[in-house]
Amino acid sequence: MGESELIGLIRSRDENGMTELLRRYGPLMRYIISPILTDERDRQECLSDAAMRAWDGIEKFDPDTGSFRTWLSAITRNTAINRRRTSKNSESDISDNFPAPESGPEDKMLRLERAEALKKAMQTLSNADCALFYRKYYYMQSASQMAAELGMTERAVEGRLYRIKKKLRRALGGEYVE
Repeated sequence: MGESELIGLIRSRDENGMTELLRRYGPLMRYIISPILTDERDRQECLSDAAMRAWDGIEKFDPDTGSFRTWLSAITRNTAINRRRTSKNSESDISDNFPAPESGPEDKMLRLERAEALKKAMQTLSNADCALFYRKYYYMQSASQMAAELGMTERAVEGRLYRIKKKLRRALGGEYVE
């Protein structure tokens, strides 16, 4: 079964589409969730939540803007991060009576400018360095996991990440990257 057939099954709400989605993309989704959530029960619930978000949001998928795999990876990552945030918030002592701080238009504009600057700075990196940076700061993988998968030592991964951040700092004028 091809990717377009899978998407068609999901769009037609055929249950075989969900089964095939989890069979084909479940390992990738678990791989993305694993470094973000430590509790196995949270991981399983997150996998289910991410699959349901993909199922419910399939109409938003546009093959002209990117691949299904990339779209599903972003949904999975965001679902895992949201689950981690909510579990941290439920453990905190902060009262629910306080309103969430609203960001004004200036904050939104600054975030957009920073994102654009980072995007330009990322284009100065090699593909390998860019991939390593994303694995660490987007997919939140540990240095030990990256080292094992890339055939490097943890120290080599950490050193390379340090040099990448240093290069990005220079490209960004010394701000934004910690």
